[in-house]
Amino acid sequence: MSDGRITTARLGADGPEVGVQGLGCMGMSFAYGPSDADASRATLERALDLGVTLYDTADAYGSGENERFLAPFFKAHRDEVVIATKFGLAIHPDDPTKRIIRNDEPYIRRCVEASLKRLDVDVIDLSYMHRRQVEIPLEDTVGVMADLVREGKVRQLGLSEVTAGELRQAQAVHPIAAVQSEWSLFSRDIETGVVPAARELGVTLVPYSPLGRGFLTGSFARAEELSADDFRRQQPRYTGENAAANAALLDPIRAIAEARGATPGQIALAWVQQRAAVHGLPVVPIPGTRSPARVEENTAATWIELDAAELALLEPLADRVSGTRYADMSFTSAGRE
Repeated sequence: MSDGRITTARLGADGPEVGVQGLGCMGMSFAYGPSDADASRATLERALDLGVTLYDTADAYGSGENERFLAPFFKAHRDEVVIATKFGLAIHPDDPTKRIIRNDEPYIRRCVEASLKRLDVDVIDLSYMHRRQVEIPLEDTVGVMADLVREGKVRQLGLSEVTAGELRQAQAVHPIAAVQSEWSLFSRDIETGVVPAARELGVTLVPYSPLGRGFLTGSFARAEELSADDFRRQQPRYTGENAAANAALLDPIRAIAEARGATPGQIALAWVQQRAAVHGLPVVPIPGTRSPARVEENTAATWIELDAAELALLEPLADRVSGTRYADMSFTSAGRE
């Protein structure tokens, strides 16, 4: 498009149209080391200029600090943005490498009320269950979420890192607008069950970490070179021998990028965006960035269509990746399939 604005996709069967690429806001205040607040605010504004309308956060990101940071931007543009946040996952207070997962009704209600207050809004556009607490029946959790919709505190429901069976269970209780799962050239496990289920049920796929937490862009070669508080130091595939093996897999991405005059990140993102046509469902990836220039680069990837030869070069990569996404995969959909 002449003005550089991206196209749109529908969020759920009956939801709003959103930009075909969203923005993951976690790194603006959590997980990826020091950030510049002014640059992050400029990134939010530039993203909106380019047609990005789905903004993703969670109560776990900085123990609510990410939601507080985003609130002024949301207030200034409330009618232009779709706010997605999450409940159900917290960082262990005594060990930042451990997670606490809760899906009980009192906890959900406290989380949603707290998010509403921090975000300074009357309603959350898209509320996700961040992770599944398997000891609590999923129907009960989604039932509470459905009550929040009826009470006018939430507009649409989402689930993160659920299996195909869990998605179908949830859909039987209340329509699910979106499923958020990791999906990239390095992470394709959801294609077996979750993606077909989402297509069948009219659910939008929202891939997080579509750039492999920056690894697919070549911005770092091993997690050990990142700041001491960077979350990626805890992820097996970016450390030690795994990182070295995985770095060698980037050559086809770089070759395609060079031939096209694009960046490796744009090729990786274009591949994810193209999953919509490949699998026949709406796909709205949420790459995270804190740089206006990077959001321009990312959104430009929505206009790249990879050809059959390029796709064939990229096809084998996921099967060759060394190391898991998390040290503990039990709270992911892959860990329960």
